[in-house]
Amino acid sequence: MVGHFWPLAASAALFGVTSANPSQFPHRYQNVENRLRQRGSSGTPETTSPPFYPSPWMNPNADGWENAYAQAKEFVSKMTLMEKVNLTTGVGWEGEQCVGQVGTIPRLGLTSLCMQDSPVGVRLTDFASVFPSGQTAVATFDRQLLYARGLAMGQEHRGKGVTVQLGPVAGPLGRAPEGGRNWEGFAPDPVLTGIGIAETIKGIQDAGVIACAKHFIGNEQEHFRQAGEAQGYGYNITQSLSSNIDDKTMHEMYLWPFADAVRAGVGSIMCSYNQVNNSYSCQNSKMLNNLLKDELGFQGFVMTDWGAHHSGVSSALAGLDMSMPGDTAFNSGLSYWGTNLTLAVINGTVPEWRLDDMAMRIMAAFFKVGNTVGSQVPINFDSWTLDTYGPVHMAAGIGQQQINHHVDVRADHGTLIREIAAKGTVLLKNVNNALPLNKPKFLAVIGEDAGSNPDGPNGCSDRGCDNGTLGMAWGSGTANFPYLITPDAALQAKAISDGSTYQSILANNQWASTSALVAQDSVTAVVFVNADSGEGYINVDGNEGDRQNLTLWKDGDALIQNVSSLCSNTIVVIHSTGPVLVDAWYDSPNVTAIVWAGIPGQESGNSITDILYGAVNPAGRSPFTWGTTRESYGTDVLYEPEGPLPQLDFSEGVFIDYRHFDKTNQTPVYEFGYGLSYTTFSYSNLQVAKTGAAPYTPTEGYTGAAPTIGTGNVSTNLNDYLFPNASFPYVWQYIYPYLNTSSSAKAASGDEYYGLASDSYLPPHATDGSAQPYLAAADKISPGGNAALYDVLYTVTADVTNTGSVAGDEVPQLYVSLGGPNDPPVVLRGFDRLSDLAPGQTGVFEVALTRRDLSNWDTTSQNWVISDYPKTVYVGSSSRKLPLQCTLA
Repeated sequence: MVGHFWPLAASAALFGVTSANPSQFPHRYQNVENRLRQRGSSGTPETTSPPFYPSPWMNPNADGWENAYAQAKEFVSKMTLMEKVNLTTGVGWEGEQCVGQVGTIPRLGLTSLCMQDSPVGVRLTDFASVFPSGQTAVATFDRQLLYARGLAMGQEHRGKGVTVQLGPVAGPLGRAPEGGRNWEGFAPDPVLTGIGIAETIKGIQDAGVIACAKHFIGNEQEHFRQAGEAQGYGYNITQSLSSNIDDKTMHEMYLWPFADAVRAGVGSIMCSYNQVNNSYSCQNSKMLNNLLKDELGFQGFVMTDWGAHHSGVSSALAGLDMSMPGDTAFNSGLSYWGTNLTLAVINGTVPEWRLDDMAMRIMAAFFKVGNTVGSQVPINFDSWTLDTYGPVHMAAGIGQQQINHHVDVRADHGTLIREIAAKGTVLLKNVNNALPLNKPKFLAVIGEDAGSNPDGPNGCSDRGCDNGTLGMAWGSGTANFPYLITPDAALQAKAISDGSTYQSILANNQWASTSALVAQDSVTAVVFVNADSGEGYINVDGNEGDRQNLTLWKDGDALIQNVSSLCSNTIVVIHSTGPVLVDAWYDSPNVTAIVWAGIPGQESGNSITDILYGAVNPAGRSPFTWGTTRESYGTDVLYEPEGPLPQLDFSEGVFIDYRHFDKTNQTPVYEFGYGLSYTTFSYSNLQVAKTGAAPYTPTEGYTGAAPTIGTGNVSTNLNDYLFPNASFPYVWQYIYPYLNTSSSAKAASGDEYYGLASDSYLPPHATDGSAQPYLAAADKISPGGNAALYDVLYTVTADVTNTGSVAGDEVPQLYVSLGGPNDPPVVLRGFDRLSDLAPGQTGVFEVALTRRDLSNWDTTSQNWVISDYPKTVYVGSSSRKLPLQCTLA
């Protein structure tokens, strides 16, 4: 069985609205082989995902999880079956105050766990900060700032009563530059993204909030990620897109940063909307059981993306631990779990140890970040309204009380946001020291992107528009601005304080007035332009999440060309969610400077002013490649489905972004890792020292058997699971674990309805709780894979000297050639940000090269191996400027 689609354990005819009905969702119950044949008849390739069972259970000795496991075991051992189900199943969309909540365990003092967006701040509330995007933050190439950003976001989420912050993001990685949510993640390089996500997770969880790494896995575009969403746009599809990824590419690219997340101790991981190799991510046993929980040793819990749950028993056995938001469709009152999961355990379709493991993983993550039962920060906001009073159960409209306490959690985070946005700004061009500005006589600021949204910074729901300056892109990865400093406001204040003349035209189409302004003598013109994108449920100007193209929005290219045709000192500032095409104007002699300012957050104007005037010497590095054409990237979004089940083949393998440009010997406009400074640096004295690490040893042996944490005596009397008496409040559309009938267990199992024996549709070993063999690439105690992968094999150092006249930061980077004919010419393996080097000062750049850094994934042995091909290390300031090199002995 390759698709893992088998029926629910219970019949909806017996259990009313809390159970799903096969007649309502026919595609979820049809025979897998028939589905594949139907798809194959349309001429599309048949890629399948092999089954992997049973779902691995928690390891009581896993590094960093020992105390959390013991606390969770003590707590879960006291829980009833329905309390465990309540912990795994969301209460339904708008069921309570957060975008996702699970049921409470009042008998044991556990209040509801709150799941809340977003990766840039606390979504759908007030008095919280908006941080720079992950993409902008990682452009700092600064581990300390990445951690500090995570810590500050975690503190704000905790202050609002959030248990799980839904971020950070490693999926999308950034396969195609048009991808709508690339800005939420970090970079189209697995190492840079891996470090970005790990440092962010550490910060969030040090603040006492569970981080949720998402979206696992292959979620690389918005088009067709959800069949219903695509149908709403008029596309004739019946199932969500399948990302078809081969084993080598999966390990060396898309799984790599999730391994770093697991190694960092992440408490939760969100499975994605899409299918992977034609099996839905949230019930894909190969992805969840094999790669994530077994090979990587992930000890936390897997939750669905909102609406990514497509089955009952199959998803439970495939490794899913939490259903979000709990209902089959928003506000349906139906659930694949809840009642159905209760029944599945009663009739033995889902073993009790699997439910125990779900509860254990959730509670272990809860305890791991320092939470204690009974002392949770109360949820003090409401996602559905900013009104102070309202219904706590918004969908049902009941439970009137104070739902928003308007707690201000911002502290002094504005200062950090300003620093990150400035240090993540990339100086792409600077001719004849056009920058930094020094009290220009006449400063003219041009472009809508410099000004305010006429409807206010939060005037468009979930930022679903492109009006005014682009401080944040759109979708669920957003938060409400407490304020937004526009470039116009900040630059005007600076210019006035300097005694400069200052004028701005905050539009792209006022050419008569713009030409008159910039044609005057002694004008320095700063043109602000942007390119936006976001999540697929919002369409902005025909961009259904993903960008339709890589050009600037609102005729930004024409604006730059028109201004620079009249002004010999034109400076361009780009706010964007990824690369844009600059070929038409970047080399104009009148375009004296180009700055990429990313998605900067609430301090946008202050941070860009700091860069333009030199208060911060730029050292940001481009986290992606700037190509000459759209086609030069070799990848793109699939915009038109070729059949009812769209197929996206990752046929480029590991060759995305700079790896593709290097392989095809193309010269980009600006390469990955590129960025200028107001000073200069030289590189010298490359030294490589071998450490003498022990040989790599594949893991052998067996796990312990699956533990039953509770009594192990599950009652089969359905009367024990009925909805409580009339005095217990029933909330409309709320998802409960209770039954609505006391029909026989045989009837409840669905055997009569489906005409099947209870285990005839389960894959082999799906319910096997016996000791299981370790994978060779896994580890007995260390999350993240075989611990020997992280042994340091070489230590590399180099000297970096400031040869200019002002102090500045430099970002040395280390790349490796793995040497094989099918390997990229170079791959990033290390970096650092050397701060505040004075003129003439030398800093030492050091990287510890691990076994993993020098390995390839071998599909035959299913392990990491170091090939016999020669390995070469390179050190320099970007992926194309690598003056130092050494062959490893």
